[in-house]
Amino acid sequence: MVAHLLRLKLTLLRNGLRRSPWQLVGMAIAGLYALGVVATLVMALVLLRTAGPVTAHTAVVLGGSAAVLGWAVVPVVASATDMTLDPARFTTFAIPMKQMLAGLALGGLIGIPGLATTVVSLATVVTWSRGALPALAALAGACLGVMTCIVLAKVVTTATASLAASRRFKDISALAFMVPLVLLGPIVAGVGRGISGSTGFLPDFARALSWTPLGAPWSLAGDIASGRPAEAAVKLVVSVAVLGALAWCWKLLLERALVTPPYAGAGKRRGGRLGLFGVLPATPAGAVMARSLTYWFRDPRYSGSLVVIPLLPVVLAFQGAQTGSYGSLAFLAPVSAFILAWSISADVSYDNTAFALHLATGVRGVADRLGRALACMTFALPVVLVFSVGYAAFARNWTGLPGQLGFSLGILFTGLGLSSVVSARYTVTVPLPGDSPFKKPPGNVGQTLAVQFVGMLVLMVLVLPEAALLVAQAVTGNALFGWLNLAVGTLLGLVLFLSGVRLGGRWLDARGPELLAQVTVNR
Repeated sequence: MVAHLLRLKLTLLRNGLRRSPWQLVGMAIAGLYALGVVATLVMALVLLRTAGPVTAHTAVVLGGSAAVLGWAVVPVVASATDMTLDPARFTTFAIPMKQMLAGLALGGLIGIPGLATTVVSLATVVTWSRGALPALAALAGACLGVMTCIVLAKVVTTATASLAASRRFKDISALAFMVPLVLLGPIVAGVGRGISGSTGFLPDFARALSWTPLGAPWSLAGDIASGRPAEAAVKLVVSVAVLGALAWCWKLLLERALVTPPYAGAGKRRGGRLGLFGVLPATPAGAVMARSLTYWFRDPRYSGSLVVIPLLPVVLAFQGAQTGSYGSLAFLAPVSAFILAWSISADVSYDNTAFALHLATGVRGVADRLGRALACMTFALPVVLVFSVGYAAFARNWTGLPGQLGFSLGILFTGLGLSSVVSARYTVTVPLPGDSPFKKPPGNVGQTLAVQFVGMLVLMVLVLPEAALLVAQAVTGNALFGWLNLAVGTLLGLVLFLSGVRLGGRWLDARGPELLAQVTVNR
């Protein structure tokens, strides 16, 4: 049965890749990225072989503890990213519990995260290949550490299954998970400075962690190499006991989950409240705008952009503090305009089969395009204005405000028009409604990348007049170019915006059923 579960995992993975050759390309790209990270860590562990025992012990224990902690935390907010062996699917099958536990645990090793953790963990054997006993202890510690990561992740996801089944929890956790991702650079730099400033503290910290379930398996080889076999024996008992306790907890949680699967039904809500539909005009474009705004504030696939935008000043300000120059903040308004405008380029794809509502009600394509674009503009325009004026006040460069504002408005208006055309002509593979924004959807990944890349190149060409005027003002220092840029960015951007809405509306009227068929295939 264990082998059957592993074959099932591999079959599902293979079928997902066979669905589209571009899916295989996307998997290969993700694999290459993971391979680069793994190669870097493996090389570091190999180089640690020549370091002192204290240094190697500190690095391995701290890294291993971080890996165990990551496997405990990440699955809570990203549990929807891999549901190929969801235990709930085996509710009606009389599979012996021991075999199911073994199959699901080993199945957790199949995939990029599991393989990457395994390879890096086994590289610690090279770090401690200073003798037969340290190498064997490193091998035993790596096996215990990897299985602890896998089983701990299973315990956490099974224990939080009912919570994770809640739509509200999924939305909030997905948005919360985006914050550290956006701030990854400042976080890594801050941790790096903290580590470099506390090198004397780290060995003591690693020694303390080695007595906890996080670091015990990773410290076995270091204790053997340092002549502390008694401590290694105790920590081996601790590691085995922790793994056994986690397996026992997982067994109890899984037995309960198979009998009483998590329920994700909706609660009772009072009707009669129209929300935004009662505020905006009772026109086709107004109704589409109200619907789109509702998505922007309630669907994490949309609202993720709203979380990223306030964090951009933090990232750029941190970069300026590192370099001593805050010139990068000048890109804050243009970059925000691009992110928000281009975010609706996959609007129909995000609708998925709900796009049938637009076809069934006979909404004209122009009204559909205009409503979606105006919904985005509702908050995109204030953001661009605030960021442009804020940078001018910060840099005390009011003469450059008209030029930057014209450039940013040109990107915003032109991007909204182009996105209205792109989403009416092409569909891309996106997470389904209700799924995590980070879920890797099956489908034509190559077409998705091509549409996005070509679309961004077209947008760059369309805003060349504004960019040229901005460069001319920077080179000559003549404020006239800035005022010309404000006029050109506003007028030309609005012309391209209206042209994109009309062209996208015509394409939507002409091929609405085809779009619905395409998004249905992407399910």
